[in-house]
Amino acid sequence: MAAARVPDLGVGTLTYTPLADTAISVSGTAAEEWSGDMVVVTVFQPEDKDALAQLPPAAQALDAALGGAITALIAGEAFKGGAKASASAIVAGSARVRRVGVVGLGKAKDVKAAAYEGLGGAVAALARGAKCESAAVVLPAEAGAVEVAKVSEGVLAGLYVDGRYKTGDNAEKPLKLKQLHLLSAAGTDADVTAGARVAAGVNLARDLVNAPPNYLTPAAMADAAVAIAQEHSMECEILEEEQVRELGMGAYLGVSQGSVLPPKFIHITYRPSGDVKKKVALIGKGLTFDSGGYNIKAGAGSMIELMKFDMGGAAATLGAAKVIGALAPEGVEAHFIVAACENMISDRAMHPGDILTASNGKTIEVLNTDAEGRLTLADALVFAEKLGVDAIVDSATLTGACIVALGPDYAALYSSDETLAKDLMDASTETGDKAWRLPLPAEYVEMIKSKVADLKNIGGKGGGSITAALFLKEFVKDTPWAHIDMAGPVWSDKAGATGYGVRLLSNWVLKQSS
Repeated sequence: MAAARVPDLGVGTLTYTPLADTAISVSGTAAEEWSGDMVVVTVFQPEDKDALAQLPPAAQALDAALGGAITALIAGEAFKGGAKASASAIVAGSARVRRVGVVGLGKAKDVKAAAYEGLGGAVAALARGAKCESAAVVLPAEAGAVEVAKVSEGVLAGLYVDGRYKTGDNAEKPLKLKQLHLLSAAGTDADVTAGARVAAGVNLARDLVNAPPNYLTPAAMADAAVAIAQEHSMECEILEEEQVRELGMGAYLGVSQGSVLPPKFIHITYRPSGDVKKKVALIGKGLTFDSGGYNIKAGAGSMIELMKFDMGGAAATLGAAKVIGALAPEGVEAHFIVAACENMISDRAMHPGDILTASNGKTIEVLNTDAEGRLTLADALVFAEKLGVDAIVDSATLTGACIVALGPDYAALYSSDETLAKDLMDASTETGDKAWRLPLPAEYVEMIKSKVADLKNIGGKGGGSITAALFLKEFVKDTPWAHIDMAGPVWSDKAGATGYGVRLLSNWVLKQSS
């Protein structure tokens, strides 16, 4: 007898980590006249590998006013100014400043805008460690609007701590940093706000990925999408199981049918206030938990306990939706799509050997129930293309093979279109969300051909990330398309969810408006 649908037993209420209430502002105050808990000076790394970092002109008067405390810190720490390197020290005998710090940007010729996000993160770590209530950063003279936005984004993302599931003495202590002044910068407070909006999207994605699967269910993810849309006056449609069935999404439903928690197909639409010059779609894989199905994840290295992060693509997509809704770019219409569900074992679950029919009519032989993400994405891709968009980008924690190929820090980028691929790689460089383009070799398509159906959901022994991408390509007819396999960078064993993808995707959408 089939298992009956039951109430959501043991399901918690999903909450969110508020953005740090630190007031960041651009200040015209000279560094030597500023007073507060800590002043941080940014320095470049000299070309000479043995040389120590040198103080910029804007900080020399400050150093003199503090009796050479910054110069002494650099000398004492043998500080060379490498990217994200930092140090701080107490200032003795100063009534104006309690502590000084230095943060490196790396060599000046190598510094890109993304480095300033890392700078902001380093400043946040120094301020948190020193328990500062007020701080100032002396930025390089060349820092402008983009750099101010990036520093602000980095600080607010760097102050993120997920303490939602700790209680009593284990609960996180409130942040002390209430004010941060950006000195000697050409940006404005509007740039600070722009950076804060990106940080809010990144931190939302981290909250979603960090959330345990009994809190972040498909229904909770749908609720999150509705809240994002309502906050920013966007449209949001949630298709229920019967509506999905009417659309013929047999691949997606094949994955979801094993769970007592019904699937939720999420579609957020951002529409600009003026004319639409370009329409784009972002799709995120939304497996709120992946057991592997009957090909269960078992044994050492299976990472089944971490499969809450198998919705990292959906988190990046929803985080990008939050950013785009807040920044409200002109000229671009953006669709954000997630086929949310679980992949579970039950008497209803799909079997190895089943043949599913996707919404474009293609049949798929399921040779491995743990290759499920591509099945949900297949129907989402068909849905997106029917919207008549100019480009589609899907993001997914799709394959372990990608981690084997590229390690933990890089996502794999695949694309059927050279212009789209270049635009996404440019966004990767500008934001620091690292990606590496891999090929879509036509000769590998034979590896996903089935003897009994149109396709099979796994390829051969090698090239697993490539054959997964080639499988997805079968569900896009003519629209320029890209696939980002972010299995590695979406999660850090040390820090948890990283928010990977939000910056890259939102940057790419914003560029479509120009």
